Formats: sequence, structure tokens, C-alpha cells
Amino acid sequence: MDSDVEKANNQTRGRWKLLVVLAVCAAPLIASYFTYYVIKPKGGVTNYGALIDPRQYPIPAMASTTLDGKPARLEDYKGKWIMLKVGPSDCQQDCQDQLFAMRQLRTMQGKEMERIERVWLITDNEPLETMLLRVNDGTRMLRAPAAVVDKWLPLDSSGTDGADRVSDHVYLIDPLGNLMMRFPKGAVSSDVEKVKRVQKDIAKLLKASAIG
Repeated sequence: MDSDVEKANNQTRGRWKLLVVLAVCAAPLIASYFTYYVIKPKGGVTNYGALIDPRQYPIPAMASTTLDGKPARLEDYKGKWIMLKVGPSDCQQDCQDQLFAMRQLRTMQGKEMERIERVWLITDNEPLETMLLRVNDGTRMLRAPAAVVDKWLPLDSSGTDGADRVSDHVYLIDPLGNLMMRFPKGAVSSDVEKVKRVQKDIAKLLKASAIG
């Protein structure tokens, strides 16, 4: 009988130890979100990007690859903040503006820029222009099926023109692999004022976060 009680006590202590470990691991992320979204800055300033509940949008298995066909996943960049854009290889002006703005946004973070990766999920298998590859050196480019990507990434349901697409947005993934923010349509673009607002969002997150 005494041995059964002791065994039960040991199991209880083991569970508590596990819960403590999990709490310690999750604390930086919880603190980051709490600081950014609950403790509002003075003056009523709020975030520009829309907060996403990561529990509803876990990164799916999508058989993504590098441009030369080697398996590669978004999870490979865990530990860094990821600015994510998606779209076809036929990168027209809006797409090029997004890629350029992402480079600028990373550079604008100064000494914190190394905490950020830029990823482009290319949703077809067509070749990319050589010049596009050159000017976007440093951007991680992965190919992923359009159907999977479209089903995963949330759109802006408040849009009134009915033409909202995932390629219109840039998303943010935290260092633990959680999809957690979507920037408005056209925010990451050639519009300097909008880009500045995005930069402020990212800077505040980096400052509030003890991870990545």
C-alpha cells in the first residue's frame, strides 16, 4: 500500500516538473505577446498588422523544396522571425515591390536584422528570371503547392472588393514557428509611409520578445 502511495506521489511530482519545464519554455513567447498586445503603448497607438491565432493556422505539410528541388521547410528557419510572402514565379511589379520592401524592412531593424529571415513561397514550378534572383540574393526561395498555401494562409475578411489574395499580403512567423501576423493588402510595397508602419510593428515585436 505504502509503495502504491509513493508511486502515485512520484507520478504527481513528475507531472508538475513537466508542467514547470513547459511553462519556462513558453514564457518568452507569452511575455512577448502579452507585452505587445495587452500592455498597449501610450497614446492609443495600436499595431498595424492583424494578429492571427496560431492555433487555427499551424504550418501544414506542403512538400516544399528549394529551387533546385531539394526538400526544405519553413520549420528549417525556426529560431528566427520570418517575413513570408507567397506568389507565382511570374513576379510582376507589385511582387517586386514586396520583395524590395522586405529587404528594406530587414535592413531598417539595424543590429536586430539578423533575427529576421525573408522567405518567398513560390507557388508554381516555372523558372525565375536571373535578374530577379540576383537582386533578391538573401531571400529564401521555396517552392510549395498553391492549393496548400492558399488553404493555410488567412485572408482579410473585411475586404470589400472581393479580390483579396494571399499574394497581396506579407505574413509574420515567430521564432517558435507560429503564424502570428498578417500585414494589410499593399502595406509591404513601394508606399514609404505604409512600410514605416510595418517597420514599427516589427521593431516593437523584436524589442518585446526574448526569443529569436
